[in-house]
Amino acid sequence: MEGVEVKEKDVCVKMLAAPINPSDLNRIEGVYPVRPPLPAVGGYEGVGEVLSVGSAVKHLSPGDWVIPSPPSSGMWQTYTVKEESVWHKISKDSPVEYAATITVNPLTSLRMLQDFVTLNSGDCIVQNGATSIVGQCIIQLARLRGIHSINIIRDRAGSDEAKEMLKRLGADEVFTESQLEVKNIKDLLTNLPEPALGFNCVGGNSASLVLKFLRHGGTMVTYGGMSKKPITVSTSSFIFKDLSLRGFWLQKLMNPDKVNESRNMIDHLLCLAREGKLKYEMELVSFDDFHTALDKALGKLG
Repeated sequence: MEGVEVKEKDVCVKMLAAPINPSDLNRIEGVYPVRPPLPAVGGYEGVGEVLSVGSAVKHLSPGDWVIPSPPSSGMWQTYTVKEESVWHKISKDSPVEYAATITVNPLTSLRMLQDFVTLNSGDCIVQNGATSIVGQCIIQLARLRGIHSINIIRDRAGSDEAKEMLKRLGADEVFTESQLEVKNIKDLLTNLPEPALGFNCVGGNSASLVLKFLRHGGTMVTYGGMSKKPITVSTSSFIFKDLSLRGFWLQKLMNPDKVNESRNMIDHLLCLAREGKLKYEMELVSFDDFHTALDKALGKLG
């Protein structure tokens, strides 16, 4: 692309790292509710180093590390120019891969644990898609608050290794979907209370399993639908268990009036990452090899 003029309120940032999220691919496919005007550059979050600033920029200087907050399109490029208000300065002690990925998945995890049900130490949550980045973050953020977690994963090769990985992060229980094909699912809860809150990013039968674990008056929050199958809820779940179904979309919390609140949360999450209290698996790929990264993200390489 041609170079872009840096206007007086603009900041030119040299991108250091940017992730491939499922929502990035959904935007390219044209199935995401928010679509940038075309032609467009992909990527919605990342971390970069300030290269130059416009004459009216007050709070950023060359060499600063910044992330777009709220997330902003166009992060999949070597340099990007946006107004100062887009960028949030972060500590350069932050691991680059966590700085690049903190704004979407970890923030989603933190908000969902806080926004729907009041949870206290000793309470329990249940989730499917537990090996996802959001799932891994929920386990760790819950554990830091003394909240137990029940985790559901797919039946697949390597499921035993996945269970061990989640247990190391702090998961109390990890079940494959086939293990939950029992008459009374709650018999599997030996020393854990019935969950008040559940998280669903899969849909289909996996969402039904989350609902079966919930206690009377519990809430299931859906934030994704990776199986592309609908959520089916029994009549008795509403009448006799009084369950609530909610949805979470991070985009709704990215209004200008919530910027400072979100940035404070991001700083908290980055602090946890620097202290080793928040971890999740990623693979770093050179930007020159982005074709391989995209193929992996699309599942073409296994």
